[in-house]
Amino acid sequence: MDFKKLAQKYQTPLYIYDFDCISERFNSVKEAFRARKSLICYAVKANSNLSVLKHLISLGAGCDCVSAEEIKKALLAGAAKYKIIFSGVGKNDSEIEFALKENILMLNVESEAELKRVEKIAENLKITARISIRVNPDVDAKTHPYISTGLKKNKFGVDVDTAKKLYIYCKSSPFLEPVGIHCHIGSQILDIAPYRDATMVTADLLRNLRALEIDIKFFDVGGGLGIRYKDEVTIESYDFAQAVLANLSGTDVTIACELGRFLVGNSGYLLTKVLYEKYNGAKRFVIVDAAMNDLIRPSLYNAYHEIEAVDKNRDGDLADVVGPICESGDFLAKEVVLPPLENGDLLVVKSTGAYGFSMSSNYNSRLRAAEVAIENGKERLIRRREEFEDLVRLEREYLEGANEENR
Repeated sequence: MDFKKLAQKYQTPLYIYDFDCISERFNSVKEAFRARKSLICYAVKANSNLSVLKHLISLGAGCDCVSAEEIKKALLAGAAKYKIIFSGVGKNDSEIEFALKENILMLNVESEAELKRVEKIAENLKITARISIRVNPDVDAKTHPYISTGLKKNKFGVDVDTAKKLYIYCKSSPFLEPVGIHCHIGSQILDIAPYRDATMVTADLLRNLRALEIDIKFFDVGGGLGIRYKDEVTIESYDFAQAVLANLSGTDVTIACELGRFLVGNSGYLLTKVLYEKYNGAKRFVIVDAAMNDLIRPSLYNAYHEIEAVDKNRDGDLADVVGPICESGDFLAKEVVLPPLENGDLLVVKSTGAYGFSMSSNYNSRLRAAEVAIENGKERLIRRREEFEDLVRLEREYLEGANEENR
């Protein structure tokens, strides 16, 4: 990949995505589940660029969405309504109504209170809501506490006994149709055992529900497969599928999963330009034009991303790579080995395809980066760099109105 050419053409900071890598990842999961009916959904929150969505949809992916706006983006990118799942712990009434009117596949319900809201809204619309209930299996995913979701202390889902009670309630409601069962225990998971444990708990509940003549058609195992950022040993698609399927023998359900990071994480690069080097005593800093508003994972999770100087040798000294934002937490890496650098040199931050641009912001009134896709050796712009007018568009008219009133 010619990072210098891309930087010259599109400037920096710049997000770059390898669509061929995305295809390879998606097809590996699709192949792993080929022996069973399956719906491989993409977790839109990981990277919701419309071109990324369209590419995955073209490969056969469904979409797992956590807001009405993500559903709208999925539909705009060409997703079939029957392949869209609406998840999330805090859906508001307008979002629920929108999802029901669009007749998507199902809503993953997170609590009794939410179930009652879905029922009431469905009644008002005079339709039946297809739902799935998210089971919290109380399984430790052995990941960062901020991205662990399957323990009782986490805010997500309901325990097994509560889930069973809610399914029984659904069976007697004319406005609720329980078609799925769901669990999701976290993100960046590197150990296969939690998947086996969570699937076993959820599969036992599935069989109990079938015995009660509650016809569950979809078994949603969530996502969370980890990727390599540094030296992690990751779970292969085949092993993930086998861990899930081992607990589902004799059940005729469609396996659904909702992978995000695994599909797009390693496809992404954040390209940034060196502004200066400086030393505070013996402490070396490399100051670049990308910042925590562009990639917040290092600041938020103390996450590691490999950083490499473009067209330089790998030998050098330790440095912190920091951005222009007025925060001590504005860093992309700490204590990494980099060669001597000067203004205009390029650094590439790897494995930024997931939760990079999608978590970016305009903090310090900084303009968000452009995004470029690389496919079959060809590049194309898939989101232009923001301009100042984009930044003030939703505010300017009120400023002008206030100016008129003060005349």
